[in-house]
Amino acid sequence: TRTCDVIMNAINRMISAFEFGMNDLLIHYKGKKKIKEIPDSSKEKVELLEKLLKSKIQKYTKLYTLLKKVEVSDFGRREEYRKHVTMLVPLEGKTLEIDIPVLLDYYKKTKEFVDFIRDTTEHS
Repeated sequence: TRTCDVIMNAINRMISAFEFGMNDLLIHYKGKKKIKEIPDSSKEKVELLEKLLKSKIQKYTKLYTLLKKVEVSDFGRREEYRKHVTMLVPLEGKTLEIDIPVLLDYYKKTKEFVDFIRDTTEHS
């Protein structure tokens, strides 16, 4: 497999983690009767969670939205089989460069989000 394909696979797994986490959180709030129903679209789920949790969840929803944009974009590759492999993603007139350190940062924030969901659902 190509290295950028492996990077994209990791991004897809992070997106799944965000979606499972958001669904768990919305199910939790529905059980607490803070919301009446869970929206179908991921965009509506993000908006509802931002309304419920304000700034506590915004850094996570920003990353999720970015990852979703990366997922659907056509990406380029740089140094595909070398140490500094980089995935080049054209977004909003700029080129986002995703290399291994950036991917690791995304992973850490995703893990932080999962911990946030766990803390929120267990302590409220």
